Amino acid sequence: MIDNKCDCIPLNPELIEDVKKNMPDFDDVMELGDFFKVMGDSTRLQILMALFSSEFCVSDLSNLLNMSQSAISHQLKVLRTSKLVKQRRDGRVIYYSLDDEHIKTILDMAYAHIIER
Repeated sequence: MIDNKCDCIPLNPELIEDVKKNMPDFDDVMELGDFFKVMGDSTRLQILMALFSSEFCVSDLSNLLNMSQSAISHQLKVLRTSKLVKQRRDGRVIYYSLDDEHIKTILDMAYAHIIER
């Protein structure tokens, strides 16, 4: 039986039950929301789009995006924590790249949607 918190009567209770069975867990939805919050920052999006082409160190990203190294480092930390970028060390230099191909696919699809006018 459907536990309604609203005072309305559902027109399609069978449909509601079917869809409810296939809905993701609330915790997964919350995690997805957090993912999109991280993706919702234009500076982080610029960094991610730069990383489509190649891995970059902080200095090169700073020059590419005309931003301070501290601003880039801060955003990279957010992206690393969210598992959108990964890092590798080469001597004293740390290089950043997309964590996996899914990130590029998601951004490619979103960008295609935006420019489809």
